[in-house]
Amino acid sequence: TITVGILNASLIHPREVYHGALKNLANSLIVVHNHPSGDPEPSKSDLKVTQQLAKTGDIMGIPLLDHIIIGDGRWWSWKETSNTSN
Repeated sequence: TITVGILNASLIHPREVYHGALKNLANSLIVVHNHPSGDPEPSKSDLKVTQQLAKTGDIMGIPLLDHIIIGDGRWWSWKETSNTSN
């Protein structure tokens, strides 16, 4: 667990995410979070953070493999969404 948010927001920064990856000598990273609303569609903020994490991972040599958002019986995958738009 890196952060616990409030009802409709959570503050996150790549430094906190990658701190654990560095500390544990990770080869790659998958980020998962939930949307208590039940709708797993990413917010603009989710998409921005995912892009920041991907850039950070590229620079650090610890690639972001996926960002998964879990909702009520459904999920959203950045990797799957990115692959379908190509």
